[in-house]
Amino acid sequence: MFRGTSLWAGVISGSLSQWEDTRQLQSGGMSGMQYAANTTKNVGVALGVMTGIEYGAILGTAIFPGVGTVVGSVVGGLLGDRVGRTVGMQAGNLVFNNPVMEGMARLPQGATHMMNQSVLSQDRAEV
Repeated sequence: MFRGTSLWAGVISGSLSQWEDTRQLQSGGMSGMQYAANTTKNVGVALGVMTGIEYGAILGTAIFPGVGTVVGSVVGGLLGDRVGRTVGMQAGNLVFNNPVMEGMARLPQGATHMMNQSVLSQDRAEV
């Protein structure tokens, strides 16, 4: 399904968004958690653009072959970008910008190491 133009359009769109977010992270304009959430958004954008172009072209071809294919691809790509951006950002915020994750990020390094050791010792005891 994802081949040729739609694949490259999605990869380029997502990569450009990711590059911009990486520059903001390096300059200190974005936190690590926000960067992780934006990475999820950028994956959503890439998948949305790819899917929108593919299905837009199919729908456009069904309505009016030739010109409809081109128009459907463009409209589908724009719509896919919008939907992918919204869904990706919502998923990223749900995972990375919630109180549980923020609490884990603030734990001291020794505390997370102790928690991991505790889980490992429980796993060994069960075996």
